[in-house]
Amino acid sequence: MRRVIGVTGATGALGGRVVERLSGTADDVPLRLVVRDAGRAPRVAGAEVVENPGGYRDPAALRAALDGVQTLYLVSAGEAEDRVQQHLDAVRAAADAGVQRIVYTSFVGADRADPTFTLVRHHGATEEAIRATGVRHTFLRHNMYADFVPFFATLEGDRAVIAAPAGTGQTGFVSRDDLADVAAAVLLDDSTALDGQGLEVTGPEALSLADAAELLGELTGRATEYRDQTVEEAWATRRPSGHPDWEIEGWVTSYLAIAAGELATVTDVVPTLTGHPARTVAEHLRAHPEDWAHLR
Repeated sequence: MRRVIGVTGATGALGGRVVERLSGTADDVPLRLVVRDAGRAPRVAGAEVVENPGGYRDPAALRAALDGVQTLYLVSAGEAEDRVQQHLDAVRAAADAGVQRIVYTSFVGADRADPTFTLVRHHGATEEAIRATGVRHTFLRHNMYADFVPFFATLEGDRAVIAAPAGTGQTGFVSRDDLADVAAAVLLDDSTALDGQGLEVTGPEALSLADAAELLGELTGRATEYRDQTVEEAWATRRPSGHPDWEIEGWVTSYLAIAAGELATVTDVVPTLTGHPARTVAEHLRAHPEDWAHLR
């Protein structure tokens, strides 16, 4: 029987890219796309689409959707107060369905005992749950997306400002295009070489938010600056958004993790697994002007 690769999150920006890579290979591996809305699923010849409207919150339906899948690309759920429970249910559903290998989208620092960025703790708990199943696994610990850089900035009159408590810390921002290339390479390699590994997937350089502001200014032609904040200022400027405290805490602590140097990691995972250099933030954003159109 041919190995079936299951992909969750196939309608998302990352999962959709991964499906595109997998469908464009000579391996011609059967794909099963597990999605909330079949109408939004990528149109891929020969791929089976299974609709699971409840997502990870409906583990019984997810288990049924994964029946017959050998390798699972498990995309982490969107930020939510119950995300850890969603992940635990999804991991159990995969194990109960007989999935033989899980490739999970984690985050750098998930193996730290007490990471500064609170939402990274969700990934640490999920990794632990996957290990406990005994299922073969590989963790793809992503750094922050290069795509996010323009969305750190807000417009103040004719200027763009990145205001955050990140100090002079740096981040190895990584392109989702590269993350998809890495994921496809890992999913298609069914050897045991990557079993049990946590691969930190980063861009080729670490940038500070001051560097990011300078880059955005060059791209957009708009004056852009980085404004360092205190923790109190960061909370005060984000509270009016109306988002819950756990989410604001996640935003603020992500910047504090940058300040602490916890996201400055730069690795050679992308070139090693894909055979091409990792894209810089500048290269990614020049290829995706839609990511910074709101700043022009």
